[in-house]
Amino acid sequence: MTGAEILMLAARGETLDVEFKGESKAPLNDRDLVEAVACMANRAGAENGWVLIGVEDDGTITGARPRHGSATSPNRLSAMIMNQTVPSVACAIEVIPVGDVEVIAISVPPSRTPVGTSAGTYLRRTIGGLGAPECKPLHFHDMANDASGSQQDYAAQLVPNAAWGDLDPLEIERFRRTIRESRGSGDAKLVGLSDVDIAKALGAVEANHRVTGVTVLGLLLFGKEEAIFELLPTHELAFQVLSGTRVETNDFFRWPLVRFMDELLTRFRARNKETELSVGLLRVGVPEYSEVAFREGIANALIHRDYRLLGAVHVQWHADRLEIANPGGFPEGVNLNNLLVTPPRPRNPRLADAFRRAGLVERSGRGVDTIFLEQLRNGRPAPSYDRTTENHVVLALPGGEANLEFVRLVVEEGQAGVALQLDDLLLLNCLWHQRRLTTRNAATALQKSDADARATLARLVERALVEPRGEGKSRSYQLSASTYRRLGDRAAYQRQRGFQPIQQDAMVRQFVEQNGRITRREVAELCRVLSLEARSILKRLVKAEELEQVETGRRAYYVLRHEG
Repeated sequence: MTGAEILMLAARGETLDVEFKGESKAPLNDRDLVEAVACMANRAGAENGWVLIGVEDDGTITGARPRHGSATSPNRLSAMIMNQTVPSVACAIEVIPVGDVEVIAISVPPSRTPVGTSAGTYLRRTIGGLGAPECKPLHFHDMANDASGSQQDYAAQLVPNAAWGDLDPLEIERFRRTIRESRGSGDAKLVGLSDVDIAKALGAVEANHRVTGVTVLGLLLFGKEEAIFELLPTHELAFQVLSGTRVETNDFFRWPLVRFMDELLTRFRARNKETELSVGLLRVGVPEYSEVAFREGIANALIHRDYRLLGAVHVQWHADRLEIANPGGFPEGVNLNNLLVTPPRPRNPRLADAFRRAGLVERSGRGVDTIFLEQLRNGRPAPSYDRTTENHVVLALPGGEANLEFVRLVVEEGQAGVALQLDDLLLLNCLWHQRRLTTRNAATALQKSDADARATLARLVERALVEPRGEGKSRSYQLSASTYRRLGDRAAYQRQRGFQPIQQDAMVRQFVEQNGRITRREVAELCRVLSLEARSILKRLVKAEELEQVETGRRAYYVLRHEG
C-alpha cells in the first residue's frame, strides 16, 4: 500500500472491502478497532479487506494518532489484534505517510470461520438496507446458515409448549376458503385435505401418526388469539387512521395472519375511493390506492418481518398516503438500490410458501414489481422505501389526486395492442416529473445496466412517446410533443425543448457582454440544458472564434474573443 493508493481508496469512498476510521474528533480505542477488524474478517469475499485509520467517513484524510507513545508500532498493533480476536486474525499493518500526516493501513484476511472479539462481539460487514456498507450483528443463526449453506427459517422452528389444541380449526377453514376464492392462483390440492394434513403440508406442525409439535408458522397461520399472546408475544399487528396529528383509529391485533389480511382488506375497501374515467367507450375505475398493490404490500410486510423482534406491523392511513412498516430491515442482500431486480429473498421462506399456496401473493415472488406497476398505471407517483432503516422497512404509497391523463395514455397504449411494461412506466413517470433523463439517469431509475436503459428508451422512442436530444454523451431524452399533448400540457414540450442553437448562441453572447464572463454551469442554467449540452454550446462559440476559454478544468470560464 502506498500513499497514492490511500488517496485513490479515499476518493472512492467506503466499500465492502474498505472501511474508514477517522480520529479527528477522538482517538480510536482498541475495542472499536478490534471490532472493525473482526467485522471485516467476516465479510463475504476472497480478497483481503482494509481498515484505514486516519481517514474520515467522507474520505477526508486527517491522519492517525500515534498509538504507542510518539509513534505507532505495526508489530505491537498486530499482536494486540491477534490477542483480542477469536480465532486470532493475523493482519499485515503499515504506517503510510500521506502528505503531512500518516494513515495506518490494516490488511484483514477473510476468515472461513466466524471471527469474534475476546469480549464476545460478532459483527459482519455487509451492504445495509440503505445501500451503504456497514457492520451488522452476526447472530448464531447467521453462523448456522453459513455453515450449512442453507437458509435457517425462523418460522419453521418448533414453539415450546405449543400443542395442536392451540390452533383454531376455523382458521384452517379460512385458509381453505382463501384458496377457493383465489381464482386458481392458490394450491387447490390442499382444499380436500384434513386439518392435520393441511398443517403438515404447510409445515405448521411436526407430526407422524399424531401431532408432536407446533411451529412458529402454525401459530402465525392458525393460532388462537390467546395462544399467540402467550406463546408468540413478538407477533402484533396495528391499523391506524391519522389526520395530521389526530389519531382517528388505533387498533392493535394478535390475530393469525390470514384473518388479519381479511380484516384489512375489508377496511381498505370501505375507505378507498374511486374516480371514473372515460376512454372512448370504455369506463375505467381509477382507485385512490390499488387493492392489488395494497395486498402485496401487506403480504410483503408479514412475510419479511423479523418475528424475533418486538414491535407491530403498522398499517397507517394518512390523508395523502398509505404507510406499511414492519420490524426488521431488508433481508440480507436487499437494499434500496436493487429492490426491483434482486431475486426474491424471503426472511421466512416457509411463510412465503404458505402465502403463495393460499393465493395471497404473486407466485413469481415479484411482489415489489407489482406494487410499482399498479401504483404507476393508476397515475400516482412511484412507491417509496426511502424511510427504511436497518431496523424497519417502511413502504409509502402516495395518494392524492391521480394524473388521469396519464391513466388515459396507459389505457390507450394497451388498446393499441402493446401494453406498457413496468420499465416503460418507470421512465415515463421520471420524465413527467424530472422532464429530462440521460441514459445513466434512466439506468439508475430502472436499477439496471445502461444497455437495458438504452433498450427501454429506444422502445419508447419507437412508439413516439419519447424523443432524444443531442448526440453521443450529451444525448438526453424527454417526452415527445404528442405525449405532452395527450397529457394535457402542450406548453411543457416547448419549455423542455428550449431554444434553438442560434438563440442559445445569442443568449450566451449577450450574457458575456453584460457580465464579462460565463461558466459552463451558467450556460446550462441560462439555456436550460444539461452540462454536456452546455459544453457543446461553448465549443461551438469557441470554434466560431466568438469566445475564448480562460483556465481549465473546474476553474474554466469563457470571455469574448478579442481580435489580436
